[in-house]
Amino acid sequence: MYRYNDFDAAFLADRNSQFRQQVARRIDGSLTEDEFKPLRLMNGLYLQLHAYMLRVAIPYGTLGAAQMRQLAHVADKWDKGYGHFTTRQNIQYNWPKLPDVPDILDSLAEVQLHAIQTSGNTIRNVTADHFAGAAADEVADPRPVAELLRQWSTDHPEFQFLPRKFKFAVTGSETDRAVIRAHDIGIQLVEKDGKRGYRVLVGGGLGRTPVIGKVIRDFLPEEDLLPYSEAIVSTYNVLGRRDNKYKARIKITVNENGLDTYRELTEKRFAELKPLFSGVDQEMLEGIRAHFAPPAFRNAPTDAYEAARAADPVFRAWADTNLSEHKAEGYAIVSISLKKHGETPGDATSAQMRAIADLAEQYGHDDIRISHEQNVILPHVHKSDLPALHAELKKHDLATANIGLVSDIIACPGMDYCALATARSIPVAQQIAERFDALKLEHEIGPLKIKISGCINACGHHHVGHIGILGLDRAGVENYQITLGGDGSEDATIGQRTGPGFAYDEITDAIESILKTYLGLRESEEETFLDAYKRVGAAPFKAALYPEKANAA
Repeated sequence: MYRYNDFDAAFLADRNSQFRQQVARRIDGSLTEDEFKPLRLMNGLYLQLHAYMLRVAIPYGTLGAAQMRQLAHVADKWDKGYGHFTTRQNIQYNWPKLPDVPDILDSLAEVQLHAIQTSGNTIRNVTADHFAGAAADEVADPRPVAELLRQWSTDHPEFQFLPRKFKFAVTGSETDRAVIRAHDIGIQLVEKDGKRGYRVLVGGGLGRTPVIGKVIRDFLPEEDLLPYSEAIVSTYNVLGRRDNKYKARIKITVNENGLDTYRELTEKRFAELKPLFSGVDQEMLEGIRAHFAPPAFRNAPTDAYEAARAADPVFRAWADTNLSEHKAEGYAIVSISLKKHGETPGDATSAQMRAIADLAEQYGHDDIRISHEQNVILPHVHKSDLPALHAELKKHDLATANIGLVSDIIACPGMDYCALATARSIPVAQQIAERFDALKLEHEIGPLKIKISGCINACGHHHVGHIGILGLDRAGVENYQITLGGDGSEDATIGQRTGPGFAYDEITDAIESILKTYLGLRESEEETFLDAYKRVGAAPFKAALYPEKANAA
């Protein structure tokens, strides 16, 4: 993983010192809350329903054990003993006190972490495939590219006050685990005629106007990434709406001007910018790549793994759901679920964080990832170590065998924490998980992605859930709309609304009705919910959800 140089360390120390002074001025009354707001947002500090919330960047979802332990320390010393991992591969602390925030930031800086640009109308934390560097299907590790983009975008003088927030996602695989098509800019590493470059998408995003990104360049040479990215963002900075924040995202700008016009303006700006990039960015990229050399994989027998699979059905169930194919022979990618039935999706206690750190050092080459699906990944674990790893995970309530199943739900904090939310998300996720655990159906149902948002801003990515749930306020009453058929993969699709929403005490029954309908109509156990939906359409599910309408017809 990337290690800070002297410049990085000095920059962060100076930035934290500035914010410490700003916090002091807020506390002594020299700054009003309105004056303080843009300053705190530039440093990841929100004012939520009950307290301040600090959002800490985990660049492209990559952590080392020392960093994870420091996150646990922050949770214990300045919060309530836990943290919440988000769909942007960040961690949020929900209860920090304002006078403590400068000390928190200094403690994070000790392990090369920060909260810069995790909020505000600027380029946010760059996300990446959580299997990067380990996936068997990748062209190349996308994290060096993500780190280059992080360095370029941090405190970029032109892009600190964009029309709205701006998000990059990067993947090195044809299989899209980073949801690049739902980002302002999505970047996919590709090869063409033996030359490496990028497929660049623009104008994706969710929120109140969900849009799938469009290809603006099918192949961009590797050396052109930064000038072309700068051309896209600077074009948006000029064209983007500033009169209406709901129409200020680049997805609206591309739609209003048309992709061809936007591409033409970007190419014109790119022609101006390219000569200004002397090649130092490519030298930087080569230096960054050295930080991401693969670990020293070992060659060892896997007999212990095969024996555990054969003898222990609990281990076998976990292996079937929580392991993924690794590029190195004898290794596996381990997904650690933060979705134990009945718990808050994405939450981890400080004890669990420390346990994960210990396991990463002992079994995982000191490499930890946070996924946008709010789980933790150990990307490099030799199969011979998996039985021992699983035994340790069980001790810390981290061995739930549900990755990719019904209870592996993405959920935003909702109205339990967020000042913008219009409905609860966390309790809905908990109730759905507990219902299907009680019914013992989730393994029979198979692969399924349920995503829940507590407001129209769609932080829970509900639009691209196979089943999406959106909580809204209807005359002071929580109402939950359902969408079906969404997909955040390389076949990205926006889900379609089924009809009227459901009350808080009805939504779990509605999800059960949908999934029992699926089990009744699928052609085989191999036909997933999404495949069945594509085959039969929405009609049978709507009939199950709204029987009074079906009977009337």
